[in-house]
Amino acid sequence: MPTPAEANACSVVKGTASLMMRTCNSAALAATTLALLFAAASSQAQGVPAAPRRAAASPSGLSEGVVAVVNDQIISTYDLRQRMRLLIATSGVQPTQEALQQIQQEALRSLIDERVEVQEIQREEKEQKFKIMADDTDVMDEISHVAQSNRMTAAQLLKALADTGVSANAYKDQIRVKLSWIRWIQGRYGGSRLKVGQDQVSAVIRQAEEEATKPQYQVAEIFIDANRVGGQSVALDGANQLIAQLQQGAPFAAVARQFSSATNAANGGEAGWLTASQLPEELRDPVEQLRPGQLSPPIPVRDGVYILLLHSKRAGAGADLVSLKQAAISLDANATPEQVDAARAKLVALKHRLNGCVDFEKRAGGADGVVAGDLGEADIKDLAPSFRDAVAGLQPGQISDPIRTNAGIHVVALCSRRPGGVDLPSREEIENQLEDQQLSLIAKRYLRDLTNSATIELR
Repeated sequence: MPTPAEANACSVVKGTASLMMRTCNSAALAATTLALLFAAASSQAQGVPAAPRRAAASPSGLSEGVVAVVNDQIISTYDLRQRMRLLIATSGVQPTQEALQQIQQEALRSLIDERVEVQEIQREEKEQKFKIMADDTDVMDEISHVAQSNRMTAAQLLKALADTGVSANAYKDQIRVKLSWIRWIQGRYGGSRLKVGQDQVSAVIRQAEEEATKPQYQVAEIFIDANRVGGQSVALDGANQLIAQLQQGAPFAAVARQFSSATNAANGGEAGWLTASQLPEELRDPVEQLRPGQLSPPIPVRDGVYILLLHSKRAGAGADLVSLKQAAISLDANATPEQVDAARAKLVALKHRLNGCVDFEKRAGGADGVVAGDLGEADIKDLAPSFRDAVAGLQPGQISDPIRTNAGIHVVALCSRRPGGVDLPSREEIENQLEDQQLSLIAKRYLRDLTNSATIELR
């Protein structure tokens, strides 16, 4: 049975930001430097001195020895310290006492995964008699690409990591495994071996067309897999710790790359634009309650815990979106007819002196007794009936006749008008995304099966 994160990824209309196996070697690894830079900037922005050496020293409490054995291959305390330092540097998570245990557990899990991946690749190399592992040139090419994308040289990137206590070899080893595993998955399952039927593509297009009229949410997610971390209570505790770090300024995308088990983790947890019905049922109400820029509390589901970040909301394709400004004179609901007529006349005279929305607040607000302001953008059907009727026949740049409400007399300027929704992806884009999602799920299940069959001893 797939986890909720896997089930979400199976729907292409979930968004355009799911893990892309063709490009994740660059995208996921480039994030390392970005997160490192973001973490330093975040610390400085909060008035906290960026102290990479202090962060790097935090995992040093481990005594020398062996922390795990994976099919007779050891993971040393040095390996674990290096990975913890790399995780701290690239996630922006502050190494507090509460966070260190979670960082150590995640570092160990990632090292175990990599040992299993390398052993499988080496076994296949021996059986198939061809090379799969990335060589030094491949690794340095990737480091150079990451550095260039962040306006650095490879030497500067490695020095930035060294300043946090991460050795060049530890970073190169992680890159080598990532490149090699992606290469193996693509070679074994990708290309002509992966079939996406045109009926699948057509079904996705139909679903996207049906969903296009509904409100949409641009969401990023972190999924803590209870099976991977040792139970639901551990997942919930971990989610609470991550939320605390995010609230202190850790970049969401960097934390997602290091701690999320969702298939879009390598892409910073970005799920793209979704309607509520495209989310698991447990997430629908929480996402509808969020404001843009807001982080959700932990959301428990059957197999783990979600953390959501809402970037933005937008109306569906059937919406008529209008951007409005208003000028108003406050008037009590039981004002006399003479008072109403006087206010109406003042706004009619003001209307003829205004030039649409140009300098609207300045010109209208300068009139005695008139308050002017920007009403922002809204779907016309969500406006109050009197405003909706007044705006319906306007063209951009035009101003309505006076409108009487219980609050006073108003005139409304229509600044812009546009249809809601976005263009649907092409058939080729949908086909590529379905293939990418299938490869992502295959890779995750392949690693899970290898790990379950491995002999893993924790010391």
